[in-house]
Amino acid sequence: MISQRSERNAAVIMEALPSECRERKLACIPFIVGLTYDLKERYLADGYSMEEVAELDSPETIDAIDSALRSCGYETVRIGNVKDLVHALSMGKRWDIVFNIAEGMHGLCREAQIPALLDAYRIPYVFSDSITLVVTLHKGLAKQVVHSHGVPTADYVVITHIEQLAEVELQFPLFIKPVGGGTGIGIDGDSMVTTAEALHDGVLRLLKNHDQPVLVETYLSGREFTVGVLGTGKGSRSIGVMEIVVDNTSDRGIYSYHTKKHYLESTTYRQVEGELAAACEKVALGAWRALDCRDGGRVDVRMDELGNVNFLEVNPLAGLHPIDSDLPILASMHGLDYRDLIRMIMEFACDRLGLEYGKIHSAIA
Repeated sequence: MISQRSERNAAVIMEALPSECRERKLACIPFIVGLTYDLKERYLADGYSMEEVAELDSPETIDAIDSALRSCGYETVRIGNVKDLVHALSMGKRWDIVFNIAEGMHGLCREAQIPALLDAYRIPYVFSDSITLVVTLHKGLAKQVVHSHGVPTADYVVITHIEQLAEVELQFPLFIKPVGGGTGIGIDGDSMVTTAEALHDGVLRLLKNHDQPVLVETYLSGREFTVGVLGTGKGSRSIGVMEIVVDNTSDRGIYSYHTKKHYLESTTYRQVEGELAAACEKVALGAWRALDCRDGGRVDVRMDELGNVNFLEVNPLAGLHPIDSDLPILASMHGLDYRDLIRMIMEFACDRLGLEYGKIHSAIA
C-alpha cells in the first residue's frame, strides 16, 4: 500500500521537472536514444562465470528500459557494450542522447569507459560521467571524498598487499570486501571478521580471488537501508528509503552475493518513513552531491551500534531490472511505477544537459 507521504513525495519530484514536462500537456523528446549495456549471456558464452557477470544485465532489463522509453515517445537504438560502441562510432553513427547502464568487465575504470568515449565524441548521456564512475567504483576513494565533505562513514583502510595488515589499527569486528566489487561480489558470511587470523586469511583470499585491493572497515552493527535518488547537485532529491532486512540464516544476515541472488527467500524490504527516513536521506544526499552523481541511482547507508547513520557506498549505475533490482522496488514502494522512474531519470538528465529537443510529441498519459 502506498502511503500519503509517498504520494506527496511523487508530487514533489514531479515539481522539480522542467515546467513544460511537468505540465504533461507536451513532452519534449529528442530524436533518438541510444542504449549501452553489458549482457550477461554474451559474456557467459565467452566463458566467464556466473559470479563474474553478476553485475551485468539480462535481456529482460534492456527490454524493459527500451519499452519504457518508447512508451514515453522516444525512439531507441540498442548499441550494446563498449566494443559495440567503438564500432558504431567508427562507422559515423550518433544519437541525440545515450542511456548508459554498461558496467564494463575489467579494471577499476571499467564503468568509465563508455562515458569517456561519449565525451570524446561530444555525445550527451544519462547518468554519471567518467570521473565520478571511477571514484565511486573504488569504495575507498568514495569514502575518502564523502568523509572530506562531512558525511559520516566508518573508519577504513585499503589493503593492496597483505603486509599492510600489520599497520591496521582498527578495532574488531571489521568488515572486508573487494574495493571495486558490486552486487555483493566477494561478500559472504566470512566478510565480518573478529580476529587477526580471520582478517589475514580473509584479506589474502580476496586479494587472490579478485585481483584488486581490499577495503577493511569498522563493522557497522545496526540496520541497513538504501535510498533512491533522482537529479543532480542541489537539485537532487530522495524518492524514498527502504530498509533491507536479511534473515540471519543467510550468510549470517549479511547482504552478500548469495543473499542478493536468492533475495526472495532471504530478504525483506520495508518502507521507511519519518525521522529515520530523513536521517538516511541526509547522509545519502550528502554523499550523492559530494561525489557529483547524476540523474538517478541509489545510496546505501547503515547504522552503527549507537543508531547513527553512516555512508556505505553509492550506486550511480543502479540495477534497473523492473522486478528484481532495488531501485525499481524502492520506487514502486514509494509511488513511482517503472515507466515513471525511467521517464523521470530521462527528464532530469535532459534538464541537466540543457538539451535541444529535436521534436515535440504529445505526452502519453
